[in-house]
Amino acid sequence: MNGSRDAGSAQAASARVEPSRAAALASLATLVGLIALCIAWELWLAPLRPGGSALVLKAAPLLFALRGVIRRDLYTLQWASMLVLPYVAEGVVRGMTDGGVSSRLGWIEVVLAGAFFASALAYVAPFKRAARRVPPIQQ
Repeated sequence: MNGSRDAGSAQAASARVEPSRAAALASLATLVGLIALCIAWELWLAPLRPGGSALVLKAAPLLFALRGVIRRDLYTLQWASMLVLPYVAEGVVRGMTDGGVSSRLGWIEVVLAGAFFASALAYVAPFKRAARRVPPIQQ
């Protein structure tokens, strides 16, 4: 019984929130850009081995988040914002240690992953604030 009341409170809180369309679109655009970069980088632009490398599979976890980001699912945007942090780290490492095209692609990866992180948090933040404003249910 309490579970349904809790769900109702969360729905009431989210109903009062005006979602940021710009943040949602920025999240989607940067996620798609990051997926495209990961695939193109490891297959054509600067693969570790000529002809492509298995490192292209690093794009797979991002693909799991794509459906939820398209649907603007809050839970997906929350966990996906944490998912992109290793991509920031990889971009910094490869940007600082690789040379040539791979170095530039590393810094592009940092920008895309950082932009996704910021835009996902910008979309989720108003919902989190609204949920905190809902008084706890007394039992």
